[in-house]
Amino acid sequence: MAVCMAWLGDPAVVAEVRSAPGPWREMHEAGPGLLLIEATDTLSRVFHEIKWMIPDDCPLLVAPLDHRPKARGAAAGTVSWLRSRLPLPDRD
Repeated sequence: MAVCMAWLGDPAVVAEVRSAPGPWREMHEAGPGLLLIEATDTLSRVFHEIKWMIPDDCPLLVAPLDHRPKARGAAAGTVSWLRSRLPLPDRD
């Protein structure tokens, strides 16, 4: 299972993306327009599925997460959601 982060430039389209079926098991909205996605397919597939759902003029960025990022001010439950799916980064 892969975890990725998706930023949608228009937070108004997030509800549509969250309610649609796609190559993911679960999503968590970490903030306005910012989704954390537990994916069942490739990063490319997640990107394209979301791209096809949103308006052409809506910016979209999708990136893989291999380790748990630092977070502050995110929506309730974000750190727990990440903690249950991703390891901490290695310390130097």
